[in-house]
Amino acid sequence: MQDTAQYSCAYCGETILTFVDLSAGEQQSYIEDCQVCCRPNILYVRVDQETLDIEIDSDYDG
Repeated sequence: MQDTAQYSCAYCGETILTFVDLSAGEQQSYIEDCQVCCRPNILYVRVDQETLDIEIDSDYDG
């Protein structure tokens, strides 16, 4: 099951829409390249299992 959420790129500040795999658990982290500046962001994803609300924080990779 997938859903979408937004985060701000740690490098350029653009708001990015991304897909989140809800079946991967309540807390996830992975690297995704920004769709605007192409730099790698570490995404920290939290999913509320009751409401399926998604929160994403991004950080610099490296």
